[in-house]
Amino acid sequence: MSNQQIKITLPDGSVREYEKGVSGLQIALSISEGLARNVLAAKVNGEVWDATRPINQDSSVQLLTWNDNEGKNTFWHSSAHLMAEALEALYPGVKLGIGPPIENGFYYDVDFGDKSLDGAELEKIEAKMLELARQKNEYIRKDISKKDAVAYFSEKGDEYKLDLLEGLEDGSITFYEQGNFVDLCRGPHIPNTGFIKAAKLLNIAGAYWRGDEKNKMLTRIYGITFPKAKELQEYLHMLEEAKKRDHRKLGRELELFTFSEKVGMGLPLWLPKGTLLRERLVNFMKRAQDKSGYQQVVTPHIGHKALYETSGHYEKYGKDSFQPIATPNEGEEFLLKPMNCPHHCEIYKHKPRSYKDLPIRYAEFGTVYRYEQSGELHGLTRVRGFTQDDAHIFCRPDQVKEEFIKVIDLVLYVFQALGFENFTAQVSLRDPDNKDKYIGSDEAWEKAESAIIEAAAEKGLKTVTELGEAAFYGPKLDFMVKDALGRKWQLGTIQVDYNLPERFQLEYIGSDNQKHRPVMIHRAPFGSLERFVAVLIEHCAGNFPLWLSPEQITILPISEKFIEYAEQIRISLEEHDIVGAIDNRDEKIGRKIRDAEVKKIPFMLIVGEKEQAEAKVSVRKHGEGDKGSLSVEEFVSYFKSIIESSLKQK
Repeated sequence: MSNQQIKITLPDGSVREYEKGVSGLQIALSISEGLARNVLAAKVNGEVWDATRPINQDSSVQLLTWNDNEGKNTFWHSSAHLMAEALEALYPGVKLGIGPPIENGFYYDVDFGDKSLDGAELEKIEAKMLELARQKNEYIRKDISKKDAVAYFSEKGDEYKLDLLEGLEDGSITFYEQGNFVDLCRGPHIPNTGFIKAAKLLNIAGAYWRGDEKNKMLTRIYGITFPKAKELQEYLHMLEEAKKRDHRKLGRELELFTFSEKVGMGLPLWLPKGTLLRERLVNFMKRAQDKSGYQQVVTPHIGHKALYETSGHYEKYGKDSFQPIATPNEGEEFLLKPMNCPHHCEIYKHKPRSYKDLPIRYAEFGTVYRYEQSGELHGLTRVRGFTQDDAHIFCRPDQVKEEFIKVIDLVLYVFQALGFENFTAQVSLRDPDNKDKYIGSDEAWEKAESAIIEAAAEKGLKTVTELGEAAFYGPKLDFMVKDALGRKWQLGTIQVDYNLPERFQLEYIGSDNQKHRPVMIHRAPFGSLERFVAVLIEHCAGNFPLWLSPEQITILPISEKFIEYAEQIRISLEEHDIVGAIDNRDEKIGRKIRDAEVKKIPFMLIVGEKEQAEAKVSVRKHGEGDKGSLSVEEFVSYFKSIIESSLKQK
């Protein structure tokens, strides 16, 4: 091979030779024209590059398209630049902050000076974006000295870019240019604007520069773009469906939970029906845990500050916690509990342990408190007080993999019972280039990471690996679930921890009569109960599995003459743990049925003269209609067969 040739290793392991300076786009073209038309960026030795950037040494290369998350991110980052170009064309003199891609789309923070942007103007900006996109202008990357960069933005009068430049080192600064627009940016970007075929600006919000309330409030414009108009229409349809399923809306309509400013932002109040739903989830998990050998424990809502200093939580999360609670004793401070694990470590430590005692599995529905910024609070998905279905397993090193697999089985059972069928297991590892973020030795981390990877492989889970997503004390397996609308949520986590046992000096006496450290497995299949309920509401649009529904039946007497018979039916069903109420309003039966459908009550039991004479009920199922006339015993059997089917462990 000549000095002008380099070796490119593709994801399938094949190796190809190219001229030095070849780009990802040229590599794609050498494979197929179809691929080249769809390549948005290239991942070169693990780093995402422009597809047009020259590669000058032997490298591993992955060609990124719209089907790759990193491809989408590049597409949306480039779209933020396109929107900024449109804004400069329509509103001369605007100043630009930052414009990153986000999970779905992008935003740009903009200073419009004295102008206030009207939401009605978004369509005009969209049209300008698409006009510019059709020009198919290339995104051109240019290295630039800090001096020249400062001079450019000084002349432009853009204090936000000058502020960003202060933190950058000379020799590491790049500009990106497309059409008449130039921006300070690390990149990468798509080859040209022509890839962007559909655009929608979704909303406008306020955002302080650098997130600091002391700085100026900028206008944040959110948008999303697609390579095909059809995909935008599908996305907008999904947004409309998401509005209907919004857990805040359904939570209010179904009378599950509420919030009160007097109680405090981010502190949910569970109403009777929501409390019943919550208790059913808790009891479901407790039954599953009892079968798996867990012991229930209860710990206080506060703990001494020293407890969280020992665990490392105060150092890592002190700023995000509520301020310490001072007592009359000088220097004595407590914290609202941000985590349950330090308390469980102290329970383990309360008496000597033998290797024969392990594994020990402690479980607690423990409420914890974290101070979230008010702007980040969102219904039940982001709150300041929440309950975790927390458990901590203390085991010997030789038991780690077996225990980890048992927890995976429990998580899969939960997902099956609640209808979450589409999920990926994310292996969240340490960032090898930034080990200062974590506590513990390299040896402990390597052991923990190996145990997770092996357990996931043995269970045949579909996995992705993410560097830098580990907890500060250990790697984890996070379950990323797709809901009915295709949105991705992190539900359920399992973590292996060699570090807290070290920090708390936990011990057991081994078969060699020597002291050893146990390994700790943290697990929470629900995660936060509040967040889990929010995702569940939106996933099933409030149509909960029958066993979970807080109001399983409603009994509808045709007239007041049959209320007494309806009450007999209610009492009989209650003896079989089937709960609901009688709708004894002076309304026509058609109205009662419609109202029950709106409330998403699984079964309507209609009683009138015929039903009373035959000692039966006429059964209607929500969303399905008439199911015939059944005796109480027949209905109970039918009802329980549905529940047994959904809760049967596969």
